[in-house]
Amino acid sequence: MIKQQLTLQHFRERLSHFDALPQLVILGLASGVITGLLMVLFRLAVELPLSAWLANPENFEELTVLERLTWPLIGSAVLIAIYLTWPRIARQVGMANLLQRMAYHQGYIPFSSLVMQFVTASVALISGHSVGREGPAVFLGAAGSSWLGQQLKVPNNSIRLLIGCGTAAAISAAFHTPLAGVIFAMEVILLEYTLIGFTPVIVSAVAADLLMRTTLGYHDAFDVPPFTINSLAELPWVMLLGVTVGVCAAAFSHLMLQTVRLSQTPVWLRFSLAGLITGTVACFYPQIMGVGYDTIGETLAGSLELQLLVGLLLAKLIVTPIILGLGIPAGLIGPTLFIGALIGSIFGQVGTHLADSNVSHIGLYAMLGMGAMMAAVLNAPLAALVALLELTGNPNIIFPGMIAIVISNLTVRYFFNLPSIFLSSLQAQGLDYRQEPLAQALSRAAVGSLMERNFVSTPSSLQASTASQLLSEQPVWILVDENSDTPSFVMPPKELQDYLARKEEKQTIDLLEMPAERFDVTTISFRATLHEALQMMNERQVSLLCVQSNQGDILGMLTRSQIEYYYTHKQTP
Repeated sequence: MIKQQLTLQHFRERLSHFDALPQLVILGLASGVITGLLMVLFRLAVELPLSAWLANPENFEELTVLERLTWPLIGSAVLIAIYLTWPRIARQVGMANLLQRMAYHQGYIPFSSLVMQFVTASVALISGHSVGREGPAVFLGAAGSSWLGQQLKVPNNSIRLLIGCGTAAAISAAFHTPLAGVIFAMEVILLEYTLIGFTPVIVSAVAADLLMRTTLGYHDAFDVPPFTINSLAELPWVMLLGVTVGVCAAAFSHLMLQTVRLSQTPVWLRFSLAGLITGTVACFYPQIMGVGYDTIGETLAGSLELQLLVGLLLAKLIVTPIILGLGIPAGLIGPTLFIGALIGSIFGQVGTHLADSNVSHIGLYAMLGMGAMMAAVLNAPLAALVALLELTGNPNIIFPGMIAIVISNLTVRYFFNLPSIFLSSLQAQGLDYRQEPLAQALSRAAVGSLMERNFVSTPSSLQASTASQLLSEQPVWILVDENSDTPSFVMPPKELQDYLARKEEKQTIDLLEMPAERFDVTTISFRATLHEALQMMNERQVSLLCVQSNQGDILGMLTRSQIEYYYTHKQTP
Protein backbone atom coordinates (compact mmCIF):
# COMPACT_ATOMS: atom_id res chain seq x y z
CA MET A 1 0.00 0.00 0.00
CA ILE A 2 1.24 3.46 -0.87
CA LYS A 3 0.17 6.01 1.73
CA GLN A 4 -0.70 9.53 0.65
CA GLN A 5 2.00 12.08 1.37
CA LEU A 6 1.41 14.71 4.04
CA THR A 7 1.81 17.61 1.63
CA LEU A 8 -0.82 16.12 -0.65
CA GLN A 9 -3.21 15.74 2.27
CA HIS A 10 -2.75 19.38 3.20
CA PHE A 11 -3.35 20.38 -0.39
CA ARG A 12 -6.60 18.44 -0.41
CA GLU A 13 -7.76 20.09 2.79
CA ARG A 14 -7.12 23.55 1.39
CA LEU A 15 -8.85 22.61 -1.82
CA SER A 16 -11.90 21.28 -0.06
CA HIS A 17 -12.45 24.64 1.66
CA PHE A 18 -11.51 26.86 -1.27
CA ASP A 19 -15.13 27.72 -2.06
CA ALA A 20 -15.78 28.76 1.56
CA LEU A 21 -17.13 32.27 1.99
CA PRO A 22 -14.06 33.83 3.72
CA GLN A 23 -11.78 32.81 0.84
CA LEU A 24 -14.28 34.12 -1.68
CA VAL A 25 -14.50 37.43 0.18
CA ILE A 26 -10.71 37.77 0.09
CA LEU A 27 -10.77 37.07 -3.64
CA GLY A 28 -13.53 39.65 -4.08
CA LEU A 29 -11.50 42.24 -2.19
CA ALA A 30 -8.43 41.55 -4.33
CA SER A 31 -10.56 41.77 -7.47
CA GLY A 32 -11.97 45.11 -6.37
CA VAL A 33 -8.52 46.56 -5.69
CA ILE A 34 -7.14 45.36 -9.04
CA THR A 35 -10.17 46.66 -10.92
CA GLY A 36 -10.07 49.97 -9.09
CA LEU A 37 -6.42 50.47 -10.03
CA LEU A 38 -7.20 49.62 -13.64
CA MET A 39 -10.08 52.13 -13.66
CA VAL A 40 -7.83 54.86 -12.30
CA LEU A 41 -5.19 54.18 -14.95
CA PHE A 42 -7.82 53.98 -17.68
CA ARG A 43 -9.41 57.29 -16.70
CA LEU A 44 -6.03 59.00 -16.54
CA ALA A 45 -4.96 57.50 -19.88
CA VAL A 46 -7.99 59.13 -21.53
CA GLU A 47 -8.37 62.35 -19.62
CA LEU A 48 -4.74 63.49 -19.33
CA PRO A 49 -4.13 63.73 -23.12
CA LEU A 50 -7.52 65.38 -23.64
CA SER A 51 -6.83 67.85 -20.82
CA ALA A 52 -3.64 68.87 -22.60
CA TRP A 53 -5.61 69.79 -25.74
CA LEU A 54 -8.98 70.86 -24.34
CA ALA A 55 -9.96 73.08 -21.43
CA ASN A 56 -12.51 70.44 -20.49
CA PRO A 57 -11.61 66.85 -21.46
CA GLU A 58 -15.22 66.22 -22.51
CA ASN A 59 -15.80 69.48 -24.37
CA PHE A 60 -15.05 68.54 -27.98
CA GLU A 61 -17.12 71.58 -29.02
CA GLU A 62 -13.91 73.61 -28.55
CA LEU A 63 -12.39 72.00 -31.64
CA THR A 64 -12.47 73.64 -35.03
CA VAL A 65 -14.51 72.05 -37.79
CA LEU A 66 -11.33 70.68 -39.39
CA GLU A 67 -10.20 69.16 -36.08
CA ARG A 68 -13.60 67.50 -35.56
CA LEU A 69 -13.25 65.89 -38.96
CA THR A 70 -9.64 64.78 -38.64
CA TRP A 71 -9.43 63.58 -35.03
CA PRO A 72 -11.62 60.47 -35.54
CA LEU A 73 -9.77 59.73 -38.79
CA ILE A 74 -6.41 59.89 -37.01
CA GLY A 75 -7.75 57.65 -34.27
CA SER A 76 -8.99 55.17 -36.86
CA ALA A 77 -5.58 55.18 -38.53
CA VAL A 78 -3.87 54.32 -35.22
CA LEU A 79 -6.38 51.54 -34.58
CA ILE A 80 -5.84 50.17 -38.08
CA ALA A 81 -2.09 50.00 -37.44
CA ILE A 82 -2.68 48.16 -34.14
CA TYR A 83 -5.15 45.69 -35.64
CA LEU A 84 -2.94 44.92 -38.63
CA THR A 85 0.08 44.39 -36.36
CA TRP A 86 -1.68 42.15 -33.79
CA PRO A 87 -4.83 40.92 -35.57
CA ARG A 88 -5.53 37.89 -33.37
CA ILE A 89 -5.18 39.70 -30.04
CA ALA A 90 -7.07 42.74 -31.29
CA ARG A 91 -10.17 40.64 -31.92
CA GLN A 92 -10.21 39.36 -28.31
CA VAL A 93 -11.72 42.47 -26.73
CA GLY A 94 -15.19 43.80 -26.02
CA MET A 95 -18.25 42.72 -24.08
CA ALA A 96 -19.31 40.11 -26.63
CA ASN A 97 -15.87 38.53 -26.39
CA LEU A 98 -16.12 38.60 -22.59
CA LEU A 99 -19.36 36.62 -22.69
CA GLN A 100 -17.84 34.24 -25.21
CA ARG A 101 -14.88 33.59 -22.90
CA MET A 102 -17.32 32.95 -20.07
CA ALA A 103 -19.41 30.49 -22.08
CA TYR A 104 -16.75 28.63 -24.04
CA HIS A 105 -13.43 29.13 -22.21
CA GLN A 106 -14.41 28.86 -18.51
CA GLY A 107 -13.75 32.57 -18.04
CA TYR A 108 -10.05 32.42 -18.99
CA ILE A 109 -9.14 35.79 -20.52
CA PRO A 110 -5.56 36.25 -21.76
CA PHE A 111 -3.62 39.10 -20.18
CA SER A 112 -2.78 40.30 -23.70
CA SER A 113 -6.51 40.97 -24.22
CA LEU A 114 -6.52 43.26 -21.19
CA VAL A 115 -3.61 45.27 -22.56
CA MET A 116 -5.17 45.43 -26.02
CA GLN A 117 -8.53 46.63 -24.66
CA PHE A 118 -6.82 49.28 -22.57
CA VAL A 119 -4.83 50.67 -25.49
CA THR A 120 -7.46 50.49 -28.24
CA ALA A 121 -10.30 51.89 -26.12
CA SER A 122 -8.07 54.76 -25.00
CA VAL A 123 -7.26 55.59 -28.61
CA ALA A 124 -10.93 55.48 -29.61
CA LEU A 125 -12.01 57.76 -26.75
CA ILE A 126 -9.13 60.24 -27.10
CA SER A 127 -9.79 60.61 -30.82
CA GLY A 128 -13.44 61.46 -30.21
CA HIS A 129 -15.23 58.41 -31.57
CA SER A 130 -18.87 58.34 -30.52
CA VAL A 131 -18.48 55.55 -27.98
CA GLY A 132 -18.47 54.95 -24.22
CA ARG A 133 -15.81 54.00 -21.72
CA GLU A 134 -17.94 51.76 -19.45
CA GLY A 135 -17.90 48.73 -21.77
CA PRO A 136 -14.08 48.69 -21.93
CA ALA A 137 -14.02 49.31 -18.18
CA VAL A 138 -16.14 46.21 -17.59
CA PHE A 139 -13.86 44.15 -19.83
CA LEU A 140 -10.77 45.46 -18.03
CA GLY A 141 -12.23 44.63 -14.64
CA ALA A 142 -13.28 41.17 -15.77
CA ALA A 143 -9.95 40.47 -17.48
CA GLY A 144 -7.95 41.68 -14.48
CA SER A 145 -10.00 39.48 -12.16
CA SER A 146 -9.67 36.50 -14.51
CA TRP A 147 -5.91 37.02 -14.57
CA LEU A 148 -5.91 37.05 -10.75
CA GLY A 149 -7.76 33.73 -10.68
CA GLN A 150 -5.39 32.21 -13.22
CA GLN A 151 -2.34 33.28 -11.21
CA LEU A 152 -3.80 31.79 -8.03
CA LYS A 153 -4.88 28.67 -9.96
CA VAL A 154 -8.37 28.77 -8.47
CA PRO A 155 -11.10 26.42 -9.73
CA ASN A 156 -12.98 27.45 -12.85
CA ASN A 157 -16.21 28.19 -10.99
CA SER A 158 -14.29 30.68 -8.83
CA ILE A 159 -12.87 32.36 -11.95
CA ARG A 160 -16.44 32.79 -13.15
CA LEU A 161 -17.36 34.45 -9.87
CA LEU A 162 -14.23 36.61 -10.02
CA ILE A 163 -15.33 37.93 -13.40
CA GLY A 164 -18.62 38.92 -11.78
CA CYS A 165 -16.61 40.70 -9.08
CA GLY A 166 -14.55 42.58 -11.68
CA THR A 167 -17.67 43.59 -13.59
CA ALA A 168 -19.40 44.95 -10.50
CA ALA A 169 -16.24 46.78 -9.48
CA ALA A 170 -15.91 48.42 -12.91
CA ILE A 171 -19.50 49.73 -12.95
CA SER A 172 -19.15 50.86 -9.34
CA ALA A 173 -15.94 52.76 -10.07
CA ALA A 174 -17.34 54.30 -13.27
CA PHE A 175 -20.52 55.76 -11.78
CA HIS A 176 -19.95 55.49 -8.00
CA THR A 177 -22.90 53.12 -7.92
CA PRO A 178 -21.75 49.96 -6.09
CA LEU A 179 -25.19 48.39 -5.72
CA ALA A 180 -26.00 48.91 -9.41
CA GLY A 181 -22.65 47.32 -10.22
CA VAL A 182 -23.55 44.24 -8.19
CA ILE A 183 -26.96 43.88 -9.86
CA PHE A 184 -25.45 44.48 -13.30
CA ALA A 185 -22.88 41.72 -12.77
CA MET A 186 -25.56 39.26 -11.66
CA GLU A 187 -28.10 40.30 -14.28
CA VAL A 188 -25.97 40.73 -17.39
CA ILE A 189 -22.73 38.76 -16.90
CA LEU A 190 -23.42 35.88 -14.51
CA LEU A 191 -27.11 35.63 -15.51
CA GLU A 192 -28.05 34.36 -12.06
CA TYR A 193 -28.47 35.47 -8.47
CA THR A 194 -26.80 33.30 -5.83
CA LEU A 195 -26.49 33.97 -2.11
CA ILE A 196 -22.86 32.86 -1.95
CA GLY A 197 -22.03 35.06 -4.94
CA PHE A 198 -23.48 38.28 -3.57
CA THR A 199 -21.01 38.83 -0.73
CA PRO A 200 -17.70 38.73 -2.68
CA VAL A 201 -19.27 40.75 -5.51
CA ILE A 202 -20.46 43.41 -3.04
CA VAL A 203 -17.03 43.55 -1.41
CA SER A 204 -15.40 43.98 -4.80
CA ALA A 205 -17.78 46.78 -5.84
CA VAL A 206 -17.27 48.69 -2.59
CA ALA A 207 -13.48 48.27 -2.71
CA ALA A 208 -13.24 49.62 -6.26
CA ASP A 209 -15.48 52.59 -5.50
CA LEU A 210 -13.50 53.40 -2.35
CA LEU A 211 -10.20 53.21 -4.24
CA MET A 212 -11.54 55.46 -6.99
CA ARG A 213 -12.80 58.03 -4.47
CA THR A 214 -9.48 57.95 -2.61
CA THR A 215 -7.27 58.43 -5.66
CA LEU A 216 -9.28 60.67 -7.99
CA GLY A 217 -11.69 62.18 -5.47
CA TYR A 218 -15.46 61.88 -5.40
CA HIS A 219 -17.36 63.57 -8.18
CA ASP A 220 -20.96 62.78 -9.06
CA ALA A 221 -21.18 61.14 -12.45
CA PHE A 222 -24.00 63.57 -13.30
CA ASP A 223 -25.22 66.78 -11.69
CA VAL A 224 -28.82 65.75 -11.02
CA PRO A 225 -31.27 68.46 -9.85
CA PRO A 226 -33.82 67.63 -7.14
CA PHE A 227 -37.18 66.64 -8.57
CA THR A 228 -40.39 64.73 -7.99
CA ILE A 229 -43.31 63.78 -10.19
CA ASN A 230 -45.86 66.56 -9.79
CA SER A 231 -49.04 64.70 -10.66
CA LEU A 232 -50.23 61.17 -11.40
CA ALA A 233 -51.75 62.64 -14.53
CA GLU A 234 -48.24 62.56 -15.98
CA LEU A 235 -48.07 58.76 -15.82
CA PRO A 236 -49.50 58.25 -19.35
CA TRP A 237 -46.75 60.55 -20.60
CA VAL A 238 -44.18 58.47 -18.71
CA MET A 239 -45.65 55.32 -20.25
CA LEU A 240 -45.38 56.84 -23.73
CA LEU A 241 -41.77 57.71 -22.93
CA GLY A 242 -41.15 54.03 -22.15
CA VAL A 243 -42.64 52.94 -25.47
CA THR A 244 -40.60 55.51 -27.39
CA VAL A 245 -37.38 54.50 -25.67
CA GLY A 246 -38.16 50.84 -26.44
CA VAL A 247 -38.59 51.62 -30.13
CA CYS A 248 -35.33 53.62 -30.19
CA ALA A 249 -33.53 50.80 -28.34
CA ALA A 250 -34.77 48.29 -30.93
CA ALA A 251 -33.62 50.60 -33.74
CA PHE A 252 -30.21 50.95 -32.06
CA SER A 253 -29.82 47.17 -31.73
CA HIS A 254 -31.03 46.40 -35.26
CA LEU A 255 -28.73 48.97 -36.83
CA MET A 256 -25.73 47.67 -34.90
CA LEU A 257 -26.51 44.03 -35.73
CA GLN A 258 -26.93 44.84 -39.41
CA THR A 259 -23.58 46.63 -39.41
CA VAL A 260 -21.89 43.70 -37.64
CA ARG A 261 -22.47 41.70 -40.82
CA LEU A 262 -19.63 43.74 -42.35
CA SER A 263 -17.17 42.17 -39.90
CA GLN A 264 -15.51 40.22 -42.73
CA THR A 265 -14.70 43.46 -44.53
CA PRO A 266 -11.00 44.44 -44.23
CA VAL A 267 -10.32 46.27 -41.01
CA TRP A 268 -8.71 49.24 -42.74
CA LEU A 269 -11.92 49.85 -44.68
CA ARG A 270 -14.24 49.44 -41.70
CA PHE A 271 -12.25 51.70 -39.38
CA SER A 272 -11.68 54.34 -42.06
CA LEU A 273 -15.44 54.40 -42.69
CA ALA A 274 -16.11 54.69 -38.95
CA GLY A 275 -13.71 57.63 -38.65
CA LEU A 276 -15.18 59.36 -41.67
CA ILE A 277 -18.77 58.96 -40.43
CA THR A 278 -17.93 60.21 -36.95
CA GLY A 279 -15.88 63.14 -38.21
CA THR A 280 -18.46 64.22 -40.76
CA VAL A 281 -21.38 64.20 -38.32
CA ALA A 282 -19.22 65.84 -35.63
CA CYS A 283 -18.72 68.83 -37.90
CA PHE A 284 -22.38 69.62 -37.26
CA TYR A 285 -22.91 68.02 -33.85
CA PRO A 286 -19.59 67.90 -31.95
CA GLN A 287 -21.49 66.84 -28.80
CA ILE A 288 -21.60 63.25 -30.10
CA MET A 289 -17.82 62.93 -29.75
CA GLY A 290 -16.44 61.05 -26.76
CA VAL A 291 -18.49 59.94 -23.78
CA GLY A 292 -20.63 63.09 -23.77
CA TYR A 293 -21.27 63.32 -20.02
CA ASP A 294 -21.14 67.11 -20.20
CA THR A 295 -24.02 67.06 -22.68
CA ILE A 296 -25.96 64.66 -20.47
CA GLY A 297 -25.54 67.18 -17.65
CA GLU A 298 -27.03 69.89 -19.85
CA THR A 299 -30.03 67.72 -20.71
CA LEU A 300 -30.62 67.06 -17.01
CA ALA A 301 -30.56 70.78 -16.37
CA GLY A 302 -32.95 71.36 -19.28
CA SER A 303 -30.64 73.93 -20.90
CA LEU A 304 -30.59 72.51 -24.45
CA GLU A 305 -33.06 73.69 -27.07
CA LEU A 306 -35.57 71.25 -28.51
CA GLN A 307 -34.20 71.52 -32.06
CA LEU A 308 -30.68 70.68 -30.89
CA LEU A 309 -31.98 67.76 -28.81
CA VAL A 310 -33.72 66.24 -31.83
CA GLY A 311 -30.64 66.68 -34.03
CA LEU A 312 -28.34 65.15 -31.43
CA LEU A 313 -30.72 62.23 -30.92
CA LEU A 314 -30.80 61.36 -34.60
CA ALA A 315 -27.04 61.78 -34.93
CA LYS A 316 -26.18 59.66 -31.89
CA LEU A 317 -28.81 57.03 -32.63
CA ILE A 318 -27.36 56.49 -36.11
CA VAL A 319 -23.62 57.05 -35.68
CA THR A 320 -22.93 55.07 -32.50
CA PRO A 321 -24.44 51.68 -33.50
CA ILE A 322 -22.81 51.93 -36.93
CA ILE A 323 -19.28 52.56 -35.68
CA LEU A 324 -19.66 49.96 -32.93
CA GLY A 325 -20.89 47.49 -35.52
CA LEU A 326 -17.89 48.35 -37.66
CA GLY A 327 -15.70 47.18 -34.79
CA ILE A 328 -14.43 50.28 -32.99
CA PRO A 329 -13.26 48.72 -29.69
CA ALA A 330 -15.19 50.72 -27.11
CA GLY A 331 -18.49 50.58 -25.23
CA LEU A 332 -22.16 51.30 -25.67
CA ILE A 333 -23.37 51.77 -22.09
CA GLY A 334 -22.47 55.47 -22.08
CA PRO A 335 -24.09 56.13 -25.48
CA THR A 336 -27.31 54.42 -24.34
CA LEU A 337 -27.45 56.78 -21.36
CA PHE A 338 -26.77 59.72 -23.71
CA ILE A 339 -29.57 58.68 -26.07
CA GLY A 340 -31.98 58.01 -23.22
CA ALA A 341 -31.27 61.43 -21.69
CA LEU A 342 -31.99 63.11 -25.03
CA ILE A 343 -35.28 61.27 -25.47
CA GLY A 344 -36.33 62.08 -21.92
CA SER A 345 -35.40 65.73 -22.25
CA ILE A 346 -37.41 65.98 -25.46
CA PHE A 347 -40.41 64.48 -23.67
CA GLY A 348 -39.95 66.89 -20.80
CA GLN A 349 -39.90 69.94 -23.06
CA VAL A 350 -42.77 68.78 -25.24
CA GLY A 351 -44.82 67.95 -22.15
CA THR A 352 -44.19 71.41 -20.77
CA HIS A 353 -45.50 72.99 -23.99
CA LEU A 354 -48.56 70.73 -24.20
CA ALA A 355 -49.68 70.84 -20.57
CA ASP A 356 -51.81 73.63 -19.20
CA SER A 357 -50.17 73.32 -15.78
CA ASN A 358 -46.63 72.85 -14.50
CA VAL A 359 -45.18 69.42 -15.16
CA SER A 360 -42.22 67.72 -13.54
CA HIS A 361 -38.68 68.98 -14.03
CA ILE A 362 -37.15 68.10 -17.40
CA GLY A 363 -34.32 66.40 -15.50
CA LEU A 364 -36.79 63.81 -14.19
CA TYR A 365 -37.74 62.80 -17.71
CA ALA A 366 -34.09 62.78 -18.78
CA MET A 367 -33.21 60.41 -15.93
CA LEU A 368 -36.20 58.18 -16.75
CA GLY A 369 -35.06 58.05 -20.36
CA MET A 370 -31.53 57.08 -19.29
CA GLY A 371 -32.73 54.23 -17.12
CA ALA A 372 -35.26 52.99 -19.67
CA MET A 373 -32.72 53.00 -22.51
CA MET A 374 -30.08 51.21 -20.48
CA ALA A 375 -32.60 48.58 -19.40
CA ALA A 376 -33.95 48.05 -22.92
CA VAL A 377 -30.60 47.75 -24.73
CA LEU A 378 -28.78 45.71 -22.07
CA ASN A 379 -31.80 43.75 -20.81
CA ALA A 380 -30.92 44.85 -17.29
CA PRO A 381 -34.09 46.38 -15.80
CA LEU A 382 -33.20 45.93 -12.13
CA ALA A 383 -29.66 47.26 -12.60
CA ALA A 384 -31.05 50.28 -14.44
CA LEU A 385 -33.59 51.01 -11.69
CA VAL A 386 -30.97 50.73 -8.95
CA ALA A 387 -28.63 52.94 -10.98
CA LEU A 388 -31.32 55.63 -11.17
CA LEU A 389 -31.75 55.51 -7.41
CA GLU A 390 -28.01 55.69 -6.70
CA LEU A 391 -27.32 58.41 -9.28
CA THR A 392 -30.12 60.66 -8.03
CA GLY A 393 -30.17 59.74 -4.34
CA ASN A 394 -33.88 60.46 -4.69
CA PRO A 395 -36.49 57.79 -3.88
CA ASN A 396 -39.06 59.74 -5.89
CA ILE A 397 -37.46 58.29 -9.03
CA ILE A 398 -38.46 54.71 -8.16
CA PHE A 399 -42.18 54.77 -9.04
CA PRO A 400 -41.99 56.50 -12.45
CA GLY A 401 -38.68 54.72 -13.11
CA MET A 402 -40.29 51.31 -12.70
CA ILE A 403 -43.04 52.24 -15.14
CA ALA A 404 -40.69 53.57 -17.83
CA ILE A 405 -38.23 50.69 -17.47
CA VAL A 406 -40.84 47.93 -17.54
CA ILE A 407 -42.59 49.37 -20.59
CA SER A 408 -39.36 49.92 -22.53
CA ASN A 409 -38.29 46.35 -21.77
CA LEU A 410 -41.65 44.92 -22.80
CA THR A 411 -41.52 46.91 -26.04
CA VAL A 412 -38.11 45.52 -26.98
CA ARG A 413 -38.69 41.93 -25.82
CA TYR A 414 -42.33 41.42 -26.85
CA PHE A 415 -42.77 43.52 -29.97
CA PHE A 416 -39.24 43.23 -31.39
CA ASN A 417 -38.20 39.90 -29.80
CA LEU A 418 -34.69 41.15 -29.00
CA PRO A 419 -32.49 39.94 -26.12
CA SER A 420 -29.69 42.13 -24.80
CA ILE A 421 -27.42 43.63 -27.44
CA PHE A 422 -24.52 41.52 -26.13
CA LEU A 423 -26.41 38.25 -26.55
CA SER A 424 -27.66 39.40 -29.95
CA SER A 425 -24.07 40.04 -31.03
CA LEU A 426 -23.03 36.55 -29.92
CA GLN A 427 -25.98 34.96 -31.70
CA ALA A 428 -25.02 36.85 -34.85
CA GLN A 429 -21.70 34.96 -34.65
CA GLY A 430 -23.50 31.62 -34.22
CA LEU A 431 -22.81 31.50 -30.47
CA ASP A 432 -25.08 31.58 -27.43
CA TYR A 433 -24.08 32.58 -23.92
CA ARG A 434 -27.20 31.36 -22.15
CA GLN A 435 -26.91 28.07 -20.30
CA GLU A 436 -29.57 25.51 -19.54
CA PRO A 437 -30.56 25.28 -15.84
CA LEU A 438 -28.56 22.06 -15.35
CA ALA A 439 -25.39 23.55 -16.86
CA GLN A 440 -25.86 26.77 -14.92
CA ALA A 441 -26.23 24.94 -11.61
CA LEU A 442 -23.25 22.65 -12.21
CA SER A 443 -21.05 25.57 -13.26
CA ARG A 444 -21.26 27.00 -9.75
CA ALA A 445 -19.18 24.25 -8.13
CA ALA A 446 -15.71 22.83 -8.78
CA VAL A 447 -14.98 19.11 -8.89
CA GLY A 448 -12.67 19.58 -5.91
CA SER A 449 -15.60 20.54 -3.69
CA LEU A 450 -17.49 17.31 -4.42
CA MET A 451 -14.89 14.62 -5.08
CA GLU A 452 -14.42 11.69 -2.72
CA ARG A 453 -11.02 12.01 -1.05
CA ASN A 454 -11.10 8.80 0.96
CA PHE A 455 -9.11 6.46 -1.24
CA VAL A 456 -5.88 4.46 -1.03
CA SER A 457 -3.29 3.63 -3.67
CA THR A 458 -1.73 0.23 -4.10
CA PRO A 459 0.21 -1.74 -6.70
CA SER A 460 -1.70 -4.41 -8.58
CA SER A 461 0.19 -7.19 -6.81
CA LEU A 462 0.14 -7.34 -3.00
CA GLN A 463 0.16 -9.79 -0.11
CA ALA A 464 -3.11 -10.81 1.54
CA SER A 465 -1.93 -9.34 4.85
CA THR A 466 -1.21 -6.02 3.15
CA ALA A 467 -4.65 -6.09 1.56
CA SER A 468 -6.26 -6.64 4.96
CA GLN A 469 -4.33 -3.69 6.38
CA LEU A 470 -5.43 -1.58 3.41
CA LEU A 471 -9.09 -2.43 4.00
CA SER A 472 -8.77 -1.59 7.69
CA GLU A 473 -8.51 2.08 6.68
CA GLN A 474 -12.06 1.81 5.31
CA PRO A 475 -11.41 3.53 1.99
CA VAL A 476 -14.24 4.36 -0.42
CA TRP A 477 -12.08 3.64 -3.48
CA ILE A 478 -8.91 1.73 -4.26
CA LEU A 479 -6.61 3.23 -6.87
CA VAL A 480 -4.57 0.45 -8.47
CA ASP A 481 -1.18 1.37 -9.92
CA GLU A 482 0.10 -0.97 -12.62
CA ASN A 483 3.48 0.69 -12.19
CA SER A 484 4.90 3.53 -10.13
CA ASP A 485 3.95 6.25 -12.63
CA THR A 486 0.70 5.36 -14.35
CA PRO A 487 -2.48 4.46 -12.43
CA SER A 488 -4.30 1.59 -14.06
CA PHE A 489 -7.84 1.47 -12.70
CA VAL A 490 -10.11 2.22 -9.79
CA MET A 491 -12.16 -0.37 -7.93
CA PRO A 492 -14.52 -0.42 -4.93
CA PRO A 493 -13.01 -2.01 -1.78
CA LYS A 494 -15.94 -4.38 -1.28
CA GLU A 495 -14.73 -6.46 -4.23
CA LEU A 496 -11.39 -7.03 -2.50
CA GLN A 497 -13.04 -7.64 0.85
CA ASP A 498 -15.28 -10.37 -0.60
CA TYR A 499 -12.33 -11.93 -2.38
CA LEU A 500 -10.28 -12.11 0.83
CA ALA A 501 -13.21 -13.69 2.68
CA ARG A 502 -13.33 -16.52 0.12
CA LYS A 503 -9.59 -17.27 0.22
CA GLU A 504 -8.29 -19.84 2.64
CA GLU A 505 -4.58 -19.42 2.07
CA LYS A 506 -2.59 -16.29 2.72
CA GLN A 507 -0.81 -15.62 -0.54
CA THR A 508 -0.12 -12.95 -3.13
CA ILE A 509 -3.19 -11.28 -4.68
CA ASP A 510 -3.22 -9.92 -8.21
CA LEU A 511 -5.85 -7.19 -8.45
CA LEU A 512 -5.63 -7.35 -12.23
CA GLU A 513 -6.70 -10.99 -12.25
CA MET A 514 -9.31 -11.21 -9.49
CA PRO A 515 -12.99 -10.75 -10.47
CA ALA A 516 -14.05 -7.21 -9.69
CA GLU A 517 -15.79 -4.11 -11.05
CA ARG A 518 -13.10 -1.85 -12.46
CA PHE A 519 -13.20 1.71 -13.72
CA ASP A 520 -10.66 2.97 -16.21
CA VAL A 521 -8.71 6.00 -15.04
CA THR A 522 -9.95 9.16 -16.77
CA THR A 523 -8.43 12.30 -15.27
CA ILE A 524 -9.82 15.80 -14.98
CA SER A 525 -8.22 18.92 -13.51
CA PHE A 526 -9.22 19.90 -9.98
CA ARG A 527 -9.99 23.36 -11.39
CA ALA A 528 -12.79 22.07 -13.63
CA THR A 529 -16.45 22.65 -12.79
CA LEU A 530 -19.04 19.93 -12.31
CA HIS A 531 -20.49 20.90 -15.68
CA GLU A 532 -17.16 20.24 -17.37
CA ALA A 533 -16.93 16.93 -15.51
CA LEU A 534 -20.38 15.85 -16.69
CA GLN A 535 -19.51 16.83 -20.26
CA MET A 536 -16.33 14.72 -20.09
CA MET A 537 -18.25 11.76 -18.71
CA ASN A 538 -20.72 11.96 -21.56
CA GLU A 539 -17.99 12.34 -24.19
CA ARG A 540 -15.79 9.51 -22.83
CA GLN A 541 -18.80 7.39 -21.83
CA VAL A 542 -17.48 6.84 -18.31
CA SER A 543 -19.13 7.14 -14.92
CA LEU A 544 -16.05 7.92 -12.78
CA LEU A 545 -13.33 10.55 -13.06
CA CYS A 546 -10.05 10.86 -11.19
CA VAL A 547 -9.45 14.44 -10.08
CA GLN A 548 -5.87 15.46 -10.75
CA SER A 549 -3.66 18.26 -9.41
CA ASN A 550 -1.39 20.40 -11.56
CA GLN A 551 1.51 18.12 -10.58
CA GLY A 552 -0.32 15.02 -11.79
CA ASP A 553 -1.25 13.64 -8.36
CA ILE A 554 -4.66 12.02 -7.99
CA LEU A 555 -6.63 13.97 -5.40
CA GLY A 556 -9.94 12.14 -5.37
CA MET A 557 -12.70 10.39 -7.28
CA LEU A 558 -15.88 11.87 -8.75
CA THR A 559 -18.80 9.76 -9.96
CA ARG A 560 -21.82 10.53 -12.08
CA SER A 561 -24.12 9.65 -9.18
CA GLN A 562 -22.41 12.29 -7.01
CA ILE A 563 -23.07 14.95 -9.66
CA GLU A 564 -26.69 13.88 -10.00
CA TYR A 565 -27.17 13.97 -6.23
CA TYR A 566 -25.59 17.42 -6.05
CA TYR A 567 -27.97 18.77 -8.67
CA THR A 568 -31.09 17.30 -7.07
CA HIS A 569 -30.24 17.84 -3.38
CA LYS A 570 -27.12 19.83 -2.64
CA GLN A 571 -27.02 22.90 -4.88
CA THR A 572 -25.69 26.05 -3.27
CA PRO A 573 -28.38 28.73 -3.76
